[in-house]
Amino acid sequence: MSDTITSLAAKLAEDTMKVMDETGEDRFFVEVGEVLGAASQSLEEAFLTEIRVRLAERKARQYVIKRLSAHRAKQKAIEKQ
Repeated sequence: MSDTITSLAAKLAEDTMKVMDETGEDRFFVEVGEVLGAASQSLEEAFLTEIRVRLAERKARQYVIKRLSAHRAKQKAIEKQ
């Protein structure tokens, strides 16, 4: 895949995630993908990959934070005893 496609897909994914966060429309990226697909299948595929990676990272990060918070709460409870 060309560097141009990769960089455009990454930037578009960043912007799309910002819109999704602000509007609460968590499937907005599907609409963007459809628009891209009508013009460039290569860019659509790169964009969807970028979105999937970002969504997966976000979900994993939430899990890590949740586990760390639970651990810290447990440690605090032990210290209070």
